[in-house]
Amino acid sequence: MPLPDIRLPAVVFIALALVGCGSKGVKPPSGPLAIAPVYEVRDTPSTRQRVGYQDQMTLAAEAFRAGQIEAAEKKAKAALKIDGTRPDAYLLLANVATQRGADAEAGTLYRKAAELAPAHGDALNNYGAWLCTHGHPAESLVWFDRAIAAPGYATPASALANAGGCALDAGQAERAARDLRNAIQLDPTNAYALESMARSEYAQGRYFEARAFSQRRLAAAPATRSVLQLASQIEAQLGDTVASGRYLQRIRDEFPQDAAPNPRG
Repeated sequence: MPLPDIRLPAVVFIALALVGCGSKGVKPPSGPLAIAPVYEVRDTPSTRQRVGYQDQMTLAAEAFRAGQIEAAEKKAKAALKIDGTRPDAYLLLANVATQRGADAEAGTLYRKAAELAPAHGDALNNYGAWLCTHGHPAESLVWFDRAIAAPGYATPASALANAGGCALDAGQAERAARDLRNAIQLDPTNAYALESMARSEYAQGRYFEARAFSQRRLAAAPATRSVLQLASQIEAQLGDTVASGRYLQRIRDEFPQDAAPNPRG
């Protein structure tokens, strides 16, 4: 999560007319020194609220990145006491809940953030992702659509990739292909979109196309067990048992803690 924008209060200086050492032949001024008036600057209540909230959220984000979950939660809750109408504190608390395995609580917090910020692409995308991974892929598509349409959303490829993968889970193959291709067009190395496209092509029996997307996925990011398993299945369908076996060996070498891979998927 990006750090809040911290604006330091302005420092007011008193301007003094300074008198230097007079050089020979120069007469110093004989009148009193002129002193600029002193102005007292007070922050408005809304400014103090904004800066206080940002201070707490900065500390919360730093603690979360450092793995200090309890400290991050404490600071985020302190921020909410200052201003409970902004989404980023709820998003951070949702991430804390996820770290603790409190999935239901995380879902409630993600939804709260999305409802508070209906034009905040990240909040909408996060709640959609939570819905999809918790058995509601069709419902998640509504939230991804809102994220994609959010003005100024910096990473629409993320929402498009999520929408495509979840559309596959919802049995909407046409929508899945459309969203995944759009995601890859915007971000050619989006690992989730590439893997989902490989799965989509494999499910439809287009094994050469599936191989191409699988290879692109393996080049884009570190391999996972599921990606290597899919690559092995694709090669088996193409009749290349040697390549299929190499992927199975990689699973055994790179993920020895897992059960033995199933060559038939």
